[in-house]
Amino acid sequence: MTEIAAIAMQIEPQVKSLGYDLVRVAMIGGTSDPTLQVMAERPDTRQLDLADCEVISRRLSEWLDINDPIEGSYRLEVSSPGIDRPLTRLKDYSDWAGYEARISLAEQRDGRKQYSGTLGGLDGEKIKLTDKSGAAHVLPFSEISSAKLLLTDKLINATAPLSTEGAETIQTIEEE
Repeated sequence: MTEIAAIAMQIEPQVKSLGYDLVRVAMIGGTSDPTLQVMAERPDTRQLDLADCEVISRRLSEWLDINDPIEGSYRLEVSSPGIDRPLTRLKDYSDWAGYEARISLAEQRDGRKQYSGTLGGLDGEKIKLTDKSGAAHVLPFSEISSAKLLLTDKLINATAPLSTEGAETIQTIEEE
């Protein structure tokens, strides 16, 4: 198990205890700007607002300070997975059936590593995908190295923000 996978397993109960689902944990930014990126969502809306991010960030900051699972200094970034979200859990492929995705495999399968098309749900632990030519593919979840939804009008319409209150106003706060 990789170090980041072990950290994700430790972080998940903290996120769950607040009523959120953990989507992804990653270290980004390399050695010059190491950042622990935590993506989470509300199970009922699949979204997070700024207040949700703040709640999760405070809990994880406290937990990370006490448990110190990462050597050296780093930043903590808590965010929503966004519209063109990563697909990291098996359930994501059934939840987002009917939407377009790009899937990368760890090793070549049938002479290729990249697949794009419309998700068709699951067949056990295999992902069904139909590409633009109409060809059907069945890809084992265990062979996927990364996957994400593709930004389309259909996806944008399905993931409209819960509230646009305040979106028309820009507030400038001056520090004293």
